[in-house]
Amino acid sequence: MRIQRALARAGVASRRRAEELVAAGRVLVNGVPAHLGQIVHPGADAIAVDGQPVGAAVTDHWIVLNKPAGVITTRRDPRGRRTVFDLIDDVPGLTYVGRLDYLTEGVLLLTTDGTAAHVLMHPSSEIERTYVATVRGDAAAAVRQARRGVQLEDGLVVPRDVEAAPIGQGQWELTVTITEGKHREVRRLCKALDLFVDRLVRTRFGPVTLGTLAPGTTRALTARERTIIQALTNVER
Repeated sequence: MRIQRALARAGVASRRRAEELVAAGRVLVNGVPAHLGQIVHPGADAIAVDGQPVGAAVTDHWIVLNKPAGVITTRRDPRGRRTVFDLIDDVPGLTYVGRLDYLTEGVLLLTTDGTAAHVLMHPSSEIERTYVATVRGDAAAAVRQARRGVQLEDGLVVPRDVEAAPIGQGQWELTVTITEGKHREVRRLCKALDLFVDRLVRTRFGPVTLGTLAPGTTRALTARERTIIQALTNVER
């Protein structure tokens, strides 16, 4: 594996911070300064940071968080708002798999496996994400249009699936499944369809579903979810 990933998996630092350590010449592999992208074998190569030996890689850590509204998906916020890292037991190298905007709720994956995170987020992987939006407007017409495709400023959006059901008081429950994962894609899609979003929840990311997980709480991956994620990501490694 690459040196920066080996350092992250060993719990030394995040992958980005590991890259900084390597670039600064603070990482040695078998007594020789490492270089970015260098392939290492942690079980055989002697790796040290600032002269201190690096231990064995830790098991990849995964967290499923039900992100509440009013929480930002970042590690630190200069405006002092709560972040997703305020809601979890943080571990070295932990990163989130894609973002949910400030007001959007639901499934957010976090992992120490940066390579898997990259594969899951990349458009070529076509990982399905399902959102349930509480909207106002002509949702029936919006569904018909969405099935034909909607042109946004960064490309055409054609949902894998889209349905709407009335829930009373002029509101509809719009269920949308997409694969692109573009910035604020569902909110922009709804705006283009003349729908006003009252609430937006991501209920599924790939094999991981929200279920009955309470807002602001976490759980581990199920065995089935872990197996599917491994199958999806190992193909790309």
